[in-house]
Amino acid sequence: MDNFEKHIRENAAQFNEHKADRAKLWANISAELHQPEPKVIPLWKRPMLRIAASIVLLFGIASFIGLSVLSGGTTETQYVSKELLEIDMHYKGLVSYQVQLVQNNPNLSEMDKAEFLSFMDELDAEYETLRKEMRNNLDNERVLEAIVANYKKRIELIENLLQQLNDAKNSDEDYGYTL
Repeated sequence: MDNFEKHIRENAAQFNEHKADRAKLWANISAELHQPEPKVIPLWKRPMLRIAASIVLLFGIASFIGLSVLSGGTTETQYVSKELLEIDMHYKGLVSYQVQLVQNNPNLSEMDKAEFLSFMDELDAEYETLRKEMRNNLDNERVLEAIVANYKKRIELIENLLQQLNDAKNSDEDYGYTL
């Protein structure tokens, strides 16, 4: 490094003689910076794309209107469907709880349980028929009443069976305690 520094100090006057031409240097740099920009054509200005977008928009609006008209139904049908849903939720919980009580009851034989559950299955089939009629809007009020009556019949049968079992159990217990 010492030789290099010595050379620079001895020839410093020669270095100061030639100065860079700043204008020429900047012209070269700016020429490299300004590249030709690519030509941009906005898609929305093309006529075919405008036509296609219009068709898609019209098709979407027509589909939305068609679906709302077809699935909208009347407010009475929606009310009945909501009412049926509430009735189903209430009674299904009651029926399933009581059926579980019958199934877990140790005083019933397996044959009695099977016979009882087959009768409950018949009532389930009747319920499904009523539900199909409800979907077809065949006199909704009467069908809804029939569905409620079906559920009440199931609950009444289960309660009667459980009551008979409890009465039989109590009479057996009373027999043992008689003095």
